[in-house]
Amino acid sequence: MSEKPKKPRELTDLPGVSAAIADKLALAGFSTIEALAAALPQEIASVTGLSLSASQKIISAAREVLDLGFKTADELYEKRMRVARITTGSKNLDKLLGGGVETQIITEFFGEYGSGKTQICHQLCVNVQLPRDGGGLEGSAVYVDCEGTFRPERIVSMSRALGLDPQKILRNIIVARAYNSDHQMIIVDQVKDLISEKNVKLLVVDSVTGFFRAEYPGRETLVMRQQKLNKHLHTLSRLAYAYEIAVVVTNQVMARPDVVFGDPIAAVGGHVLFHVPGARVFLRKLRGPKRIARLVDSPYLPEGEAVFEITEDGIRDSPDYE
Repeated sequence: MSEKPKKPRELTDLPGVSAAIADKLALAGFSTIEALAAALPQEIASVTGLSLSASQKIISAAREVLDLGFKTADELYEKRMRVARITTGSKNLDKLLGGGVETQIITEFFGEYGSGKTQICHQLCVNVQLPRDGGGLEGSAVYVDCEGTFRPERIVSMSRALGLDPQKILRNIIVARAYNSDHQMIIVDQVKDLISEKNVKLLVVDSVTGFFRAEYPGRETLVMRQQKLNKHLHTLSRLAYAYEIAVVVTNQVMARPDVVFGDPIAAVGGHVLFHVPGARVFLRKLRGPKRIARLVDSPYLPEGEAVFEITEDGIRDSPDYE
C-alpha cells in the first residue's frame, strides 16, 4: 500500500524552491506558504531572479497546498459558515454587519471628522483579544497609523471597562506609524511576517487614502494615484483572504458640489474603493455621543442603519435605540 504524499509545510517542500531561493524569498518577506499564495508573479520574479513562468508555478503550488483553487458552491458555503467575526461593542452595529466585523474581507468605515472611525478601530483592537465566545478571536492586532490618531490611553480605558488587563492588551497591539504612501504600502507588505509569529487576527489602516489624496492632487495625477491605491487595496484583500484575518480601513470623505439630488458627501478614492472592500459603512454624527452607521455596500447583507454611542468605556449601544 503506497503512502499518502506528505503535505508541504516549508517553502523548500514546494516544487522549484531550492534552499537558496527560499532564503531570498524569506529575506523579501515571503517566509510562509500563505505569503507565497498571496503574492504576484512579478514580486517573486524580482526577488529571486526566476522567470515569470517559474514564479507563477511556485505561486500555484502554494495555492494548491492551501486549497485555493476551484471549489463547488456548497464547499464555499461551508467555508462562509465558518467565517469568524469581531464584535464592535454595539449589538446594533454588530447586527448591521451580520454579527460583527468579518474575517477574510476588507471592511471600510468612512465619514467626516469625529464620526467615530478611529474610535471603532481602537475598540476592535481590544475586542479581537477577547475569547471567541465573547466576540473576539483570541488574537493580536496590527494598527497602521497614517494620521497620528492612535491613542494608547484610549485602549487603556476601553480595556478596563471590559475588566481586562490594560498592559496585556497594549502588548498585543503592534503599532506602525506611516509617513507617506510608499511607507504605508511597505508596512502592509511586512505584516505577513507578523501574522503567524504574533497570532495577528486584525489589521487596521487608519486612514487608507489620506496620503494618496495629499501626494497626488489634481487630475493630472489621478491615474497614477488610482493605480497605486488599487495595488495597495488588493494587497490588503489578499492578506485578508489568504490568512483569514479581519482587515479594517478608514476613509475620508469629500463634498460633491455638483450633486443636486442625493447625498453630496462621498468617500475619497472613487471607484477603486467601491469595488475592493467587502463591506462599506458610512458613519455620521447625531446628537452628543450618538452616531449612526449606514451599510451602503455588501455582497450579501441588506442596506440598513444602526445607532450607537461613543462613551468613555468605548463603543456601546444607545439606550434610546436598543
